Amino acid sequence: MEKIAIIGAGGFGREVKCLIDDLNKADNTYEIIGFFDDNIEKGKLINDYKVVGNIEDLNKIDYKLNVVFGLGEPNLKKKIYNKLGNNNLKFPSLIHPSVIKSDDSVEVGNGCVICANVIITCNIKIKDFVTLNLCCTVGHDTIVESYSSFMPSVNISGEVVIEESVYVGTGAKIINQLTIGNNTIVGAGAVVSKSLPEKCTAVGIPAKPIKFH
Repeated sequence: MEKIAIIGAGGFGREVKCLIDDLNKADNTYEIIGFFDDNIEKGKLINDYKVVGNIEDLNKIDYKLNVVFGLGEPNLKKKIYNKLGNNNLKFPSLIHPSVIKSDDSVEVGNGCVICANVIITCNIKIKDFVTLNLCCTVGHDTIVESYSSFMPSVNISGEVVIEESVYVGTGAKIINQLTIGNNTIVGAGAVVSKSLPEKCTAVGIPAKPIKFH
């Protein structure tokens, strides 16, 4: 079994632990060594595993260790990854056994977390450190850039381009042939029927930017 650690011991970190448990039921692949978190006391027990250190402690690891992000906030994932310069760390993509994923030209990068009951169709590129939470769907010819995160039950139609570090809230829907710009936030339940610019927060039906950041 390969050793694996989870960055983040909050709610999604615990869900990632459950995802690893489900992977191990199908094939004993990973031995969880614990969580790394800057905001929780070292030694605290979280769902039967300890917080074994903070983020900087990962740079001191002197053996081969798989690491996965149990975090949903795109820019936090990017910030932490850029702090990690330890060549002993590997970032596998974790794909739940229940995921339906076509064999036709689907690319998944490093460090992705793809949760239970996600559907990924064909001719899709999902880049590094993307999070697809429970029951999301991704349609044909879609490109999802690195660090983007999608909360449960997001529906992405075909030929959509999601640029880097986009956050999409629970239950949002993105109509086909649109682009969502870098660092944009789409609110829960929104219906995106027109392309959105970068660095905005968009909400509503149809989704409209309400502020820029």
